[in-house]
Amino acid sequence: MTAVSCNVNPFLTSWETPYGIPDFTKVKEKHYLPAVEAGIAQQTEEIEAIINNPDAPTFENVVEAYEHSGAILDRVVGVLFNLSETDGTESLQKIVEKVLPKLSAHSDDIFMNPAFFAKVEVLYKDIDNLALSREQEMTLKKLYDGFVKNGVALGEAEQARMREINMELSSLSNTFGNMLLAENNAFAQEFGVAISEYGGAMASTEDRALRERMFKAYASRGNNGNENDTKELIVKMMALRIEKAKLLGYENPAQMILADKMAGNPETVDTFLAGILEPAVKKAKAEIVDMQAVMDADIAAGLLPAGSKIEPWDWAYYAEKVRKAKYALDEEQTKPYFQMENVRQGVFDLTTKLYGLQYEKLENIPTYHPDVEGFKVTDADGSLIGVILTDYFPRSTKRGGAWMNNFVNQEMIGEENIRPVIVNVGNFSKPVDGKPSLLTLDEVETLFHEYGHALHGLLSQCTYKSVAGTSVARDFVELPSQIRENWAFQPEVLATYAFHYETGEVIPADLVAKIEAAGTFNQGFMTTELAAAAMLDLKWHMLSEMPCCADAACTDGTCAEDKCADETCAKSECKESCEKTCKKSACEKNACEKAENCAKGECVKTESCDKDGQCCKSENCKPECCKSEGCGKSFVECFEAKACKEMGLVDEIIPRYRTTYFAHIFSGGYSAGYYSYLWAEVLDKDAFELFMQKGIFDSETAMSFRTNILEMGGSEEPMTLYRRFRGADPDPKALARARGL
Repeated sequence: MTAVSCNVNPFLTSWETPYGIPDFTKVKEKHYLPAVEAGIAQQTEEIEAIINNPDAPTFENVVEAYEHSGAILDRVVGVLFNLSETDGTESLQKIVEKVLPKLSAHSDDIFMNPAFFAKVEVLYKDIDNLALSREQEMTLKKLYDGFVKNGVALGEAEQARMREINMELSSLSNTFGNMLLAENNAFAQEFGVAISEYGGAMASTEDRALRERMFKAYASRGNNGNENDTKELIVKMMALRIEKAKLLGYENPAQMILADKMAGNPETVDTFLAGILEPAVKKAKAEIVDMQAVMDADIAAGLLPAGSKIEPWDWAYYAEKVRKAKYALDEEQTKPYFQMENVRQGVFDLTTKLYGLQYEKLENIPTYHPDVEGFKVTDADGSLIGVILTDYFPRSTKRGGAWMNNFVNQEMIGEENIRPVIVNVGNFSKPVDGKPSLLTLDEVETLFHEYGHALHGLLSQCTYKSVAGTSVARDFVELPSQIRENWAFQPEVLATYAFHYETGEVIPADLVAKIEAAGTFNQGFMTTELAAAAMLDLKWHMLSEMPCCADAACTDGTCAEDKCADETCAKSECKESCEKTCKKSACEKNACEKAENCAKGECVKTESCDKDGQCCKSENCKPECCKSEGCGKSFVECFEAKACKEMGLVDEIIPRYRTTYFAHIFSGGYSAGYYSYLWAEVLDKDAFELFMQKGIFDSETAMSFRTNILEMGGSEEPMTLYRRFRGADPDPKALARARGL
């Protein structure tokens, strides 16, 4: 290996490491910013070369040339943003804050460049006559759409505003993630429980008062009125997203985001989610009855005061009691059989059975943290598939949840098939007191799920990186991950990995039977909280305007006449809204009849109120009045409460993610897309029914899934790929069957 001077930035050349793994041992924080600047300069030159090419535009000299540009930027961004999520020290967060505006401006420089777009447009308009492969057509279409979505057709002033919006949204999204990490760490410090361990703690904690405290702290993250309160930030983000959508000709952000997804539009998603929520809530209500019966027994035993009812902080605890009573299934019985290393090996062995993949533990490779382990993945013929890194344990610098990401993308450069380097990240319980990491049933499913994403990246066989691997429609990307969960607890699969960590005994048949029998247990709750979060996400992104009272400057019951008079509302449109809504002389439809009534929070028999005279003094308020004094809640809280009421959510359940800590939609790329988990579940359950018919290890079915789904990335329309595998459209009832709804 060639020695590298300590003065040489390691991002500026290809990694001279086994299998192209980033050389984390040479990367220092001082390297990131110069490398980003060098990468931007390199790609800018490459784009200029495309524009200045005197030859007539062809796919090769425009689209393919663009696909091969930005090598330095790919290297540095691949490392920087992965590490900012997995080991986000304060100093690294500051670097990201400096980098984001530069990357936002660079992206806009590309996708607002009229000369570059002119060449792409020539090709796009003649796409049917270019004799392109289907992957090339999809790559060209994706590039063309990238220009359109970024406002290339806008006027100069509108483009300037779009640049400002993009830059601010990028910064705010990063800030949201940092705030939530701080809130998660504060929770862990207060209770000695990591966010990833919250569910288990709520199920096992007998002290009801402590459960209530933990629940309220967990559910109020980002809503504590401290420096990490996210409400003001959320209002800013939503206002900017709405403004961006309208600049591009859409009524709301959901329309803009969903236009190129499988669902197509927000109305389809709304109908889809409503169809799931109704039976889910019905089942959840039956689950409440079962839990209340167990609670009543505790009341009779003198453990709780008379009249105690199931509250949100009771659900996990009493659900576990019901599970024990109904199925004699206890997580403490199952965890000893799910040592993390064994579960991971079980996932590997499953892919060997299905696809012929082989795994080799890599020793002495560069990693970014001691917890990270690496494995070389090869195909049945010995050819390299890629490298999978696993990083499964929590730390204070890692954000919550579990995910997959790329350090190196799969693509073809000339005749060379660049194989990917993938990372799976989790927050499973660390080994403690001489015990290894033992997983809950949910954590086992999570490990299988994330490895499904990893397979989607590893098995990719595309030519162009922009459509390779997981670069697919958001509501399709969860199919490869979620289908993997279906194998986790199949008896034949459990027999390959579920060994007691002390005795080596395979999990007993009677315990397997209990897991199988309890397969749809608590699905009313689990489906409801998931669908409720998806609906909450959708409702936020179907907003076509933000009321004045949601503005950050209107923080003390504003929208009364005096606020408009002294122009303290930050934006002119906010001031105008104040005048329309509350000015004494301008009492209009849906407005408070008198300004003094608005200031007091008393809407008197107006259409702003769901119930006469109750607006802003109860949950019945509409957004126009949510900030007035009588409401006692912020706009964000009132909006969420109203959305939950409209969707029919029961008091005992909150959305899986409440607005103030909904990282998926405010810092994770799932805005107007959280429904994707349920949408893709229709596909995964329908697909697995074929495996059940043919045999869960059936090689023909497995290879069909590999070649038609996993290898294809976004090189074809999602439903076309699915039909090739399944031979038919998915059965929309497959999800309900699997969840027992």
